[in-house]
Amino acid sequence: MKILIQQGRVIDPASGFDQVADVLISGSIIEKIEKNLLPNDEYERIDARSCIVLPGLIDMHVHFREPGREDQETIIGGSHVAAKSGFTTVCTMPNTTPVIDNQALVRFIKLEAEKGPINVYPIATITKGGLGEEISEMGELAEAGAIAFSDDGKPVMNSLVMRRALEYARMFNRPIISHAEDLSLSDDGIMNEGMNSVILGLKGIPREAEEVMIARDTILARLTKGRLHIAHVSSGGSVEIIRRAKASGIKVTCETAPHYFSLTDDAIAKYLSMAKMNPPLRTEQDRLKIIEGLRDGTIDVIATDHAPHSNNEKMQEIAYAPFGIVGLETAVPLIISILINEHGFSFIEAFRCLTVNPARILGLDCGILQVGKKADITIINPNKKIYIDESFLLSKCKNTPFIGLELFGSVEYTICGGKIVYRNENN
Repeated sequence: MKILIQQGRVIDPASGFDQVADVLISGSIIEKIEKNLLPNDEYERIDARSCIVLPGLIDMHVHFREPGREDQETIIGGSHVAAKSGFTTVCTMPNTTPVIDNQALVRFIKLEAEKGPINVYPIATITKGGLGEEISEMGELAEAGAIAFSDDGKPVMNSLVMRRALEYARMFNRPIISHAEDLSLSDDGIMNEGMNSVILGLKGIPREAEEVMIARDTILARLTKGRLHIAHVSSGGSVEIIRRAKASGIKVTCETAPHYFSLTDDAIAKYLSMAKMNPPLRTEQDRLKIIEGLRDGTIDVIATDHAPHSNNEKMQEIAYAPFGIVGLETAVPLIISILINEHGFSFIEAFRCLTVNPARILGLDCGILQVGKKADITIINPNKKIYIDESFLLSKCKNTPFIGLELFGSVEYTICGGKIVYRNENN
């Protein structure tokens, strides 16, 4: 079976290629990228006029909740949500129930993922039980297929344990993904510490809770020569610390999430628990510094931190509601509407953060749209409006503050390994 994608604007952030062209897929491989390829009857044709044709998108930070909370999401269900959202590769975080800290659970995720439409790579814990006390068996976990290590949801508070983790993971060429939060400073807070927390009477989390831990972890990365990746950067001060660390030659990369360049802590008053996340939404100044960090390359990756929670949990009083929002399905529309349309990013600038950059950090042979490479491709109509409501969301859980927004950027097709795994029927 061959697929011919015709007359799309083909964009490969890895090489800088940006031209109107046709893409011919043969089996699971990209066979040709040329202008005006002639179709024949054996080809399935996709009309990509008015669309951009990108490498399949990569989300290196999702929570699919399985094992343990299949009522919120499953590996298969989450994979279909990701495919609908334009993602051909995702990495699942290990803070499930039980946590992913042994070979059997890593293999379970890989086996479940084989039944689904896209590539799923498990991330395993840094510490046993995710308790921050004793290093996990990283060699065994890497052998089983763990692509990185993180205690996401909890920081590794003990500096010696974090040092040993960076040293040990270096032996297996795996990054340590840091949930940067000093718990003694965040102190069970609910939202960003500032004027809005005072007005709403809610306990605040200072940005310094994130910044202190990022400073510590970058110093430990300098000491160990380990590979450090900072998850969900939310603070302008954090961007500056990482910028300086990179300039001094420290091996550090980082990610932010679409909500941190789209919203501020003003959203808490309107959306309450639907805008409660950790780290919390910050100020307009922080939001603009996140955008600046994306523009100058200090922030390498955009990852959704897709975190489903059921309505009965999320609709509690804000003090008791869990942190997190679903983010896969709103990622592309927010990137196009905010970064590209409002802030003038090019498609290459914006989408390198979801293709070549995460692939490089994780050592994956994907995120590239070139002849001879695997046919993981996302086709997006950037000028098509979409309306975010519950019917738009395929996710089991609908916990997002973006309900009711009209945005630009519709995923039309997702192709993984040469197979069409999502086709937008609402054309």
